[in-house]
Amino acid sequence: MSPDHPTASGIPGTSRAGLVADTALALLAERGMRGLTHRAVDEAAGLPPGSTSNVARTRQALLELAVRRHAEREARLLALEEVPEPGGGLDALADGLALAVHRTLTHHRELLIARYELALEATRRPGLRAFYDRTGAVFKEQLTTLLTAAGSRDPARHVLSLVAWADGLMFSCAAGSFSTHTPDLEEIRTGLRELLGGLLGG
Repeated sequence: MSPDHPTASGIPGTSRAGLVADTALALLAERGMRGLTHRAVDEAAGLPPGSTSNVARTRQALLELAVRRHAEREARLLALEEVPEPGGGLDALADGLALAVHRTLTHHRELLIARYELALEATRRPGLRAFYDRTGAVFKEQLTTLLTAAGSRDPARHVLSLVAWADGLMFSCAAGSFSTHTPDLEEIRTGLRELLGGLLGG
């Protein structure tokens, strides 16, 4: 388990459910979907046997707990509310989005890996798919608001393009063929400025 993995005494104020969810995400990143079991969560979190089952009785419930926690942590990480108002121009928008992407790639790769595990599992579990999509809808709504305010004439299509670009970059650099290269903040900013300029003009 990674050094910054949460333990029962490692995060002041963390609820039992939060600890279970954080541990589940860490296990997904470290061991993959097969390594995520109720017993493994108990052991990794330093909890008494059966504790995870008391929080999430079924595997579906445990996965939903992990998806919900992932969405919460990623929202804090991406912090779209920190992105400058569109009045600052495309450069300001690119700066804010680039910072969010760079922060994820440089300090929170384990969250990316856990998300890929959950996304793939959702393709096999219709119930999880619906839950996964609902939690992701908030992020897309935020981007839609940003791009609409920035002058997008087709925000739904532009959000898809922006998410596909960012997700593609992060997957390539975290788990794909560019995993040995982490682009610096300026590289990401330049790419986003080019993309947003093409989508929005200017």
